[in-house]
Amino acid sequence: MAKRVLTEADILPTAEYAKNRPAWRKKISEKKRNRRVDIGPYITFYFECYETMWLQVQEMVYIEKGGAEQVPGELEAYNPLIPNGSELTATFMIEIDEPARRKRILDGMGGIEACAFIRVGGETIVGMPEADQDRTTADGKASSVQFVHFPFTADQIAAFSSPNAEVVLGFNHANYRHMTIMGEAVRAELTGDFG
Repeated sequence: MAKRVLTEADILPTAEYAKNRPAWRKKISEKKRNRRVDIGPYITFYFECYETMWLQVQEMVYIEKGGAEQVPGELEAYNPLIPNGSELTATFMIEIDEPARRKRILDGMGGIEACAFIRVGGETIVGMPEADQDRTTADGKASSVQFVHFPFTADQIAAFSSPNAEVVLGFNHANYRHMTIMGEAVRAELTGDFG
């Protein structure tokens, strides 16, 4: 069964992590390969799990050099993105290199965090934005980094977990109506987030 919560005991001291940092990053990068899905021209989903959040916390502490005092705040920030057994969680990034174009597009994507969906077995699971803060400004500009939870019922989990099930991931935002069929390797990897 997948781990659901990071604790302070799970986080290596910075010096110990630094010794094997390239190996840790490589190992988790390999896991991430089948947890990434591109949707349309600008958005990439990164489905999170215990291991990806462990690496995120380790990297934040390593880069910011906050030591053990920094760990509780990082755990508070990243534990909610570890799937709870009946959901998938994802970070999605709106990636546009050119600054003026990025601003123009983000200005028209307000509320996109509430428009993500997964369709499987004839049912649609609507994404729920992470509730820690509002990622659309009052004037309608979307943040380029969003966090979303997809809560599944037992029947939806069973449909998703069936080998070769057709799973569609997409958006129904007025200015971003794109979707894609999730690859079988990704679907199989994400099945491990349930249970």
